[in-house]
Amino acid sequence: MSQIEQDPNWKNKFLVMGTAVGAVVGLGAAYLLAKNAEETEGGPPQISTNDLIKAGVSVIGVVRGIASLGRGS
Repeated sequence: MSQIEQDPNWKNKFLVMGTAVGAVVGLGAAYLLAKNAEETEGGPPQISTNDLIKAGVSVIGVVRGIASLGRGS
């Protein structure tokens, strides 16, 4: 057995780690979006509904891919 399977608190540690990684990735994405908007538009980003839908579908695809990692082949 691997060490993570022997640890009774593995799920809590996994959730905290995932939350931290998600927060860092989200912060990085927001920083890049703000920086790009500031350089090109000089103010807040102008995001269309179509762009939000595309981004949402992409995020769902990434989350589904990550969720399938634990299933094996």
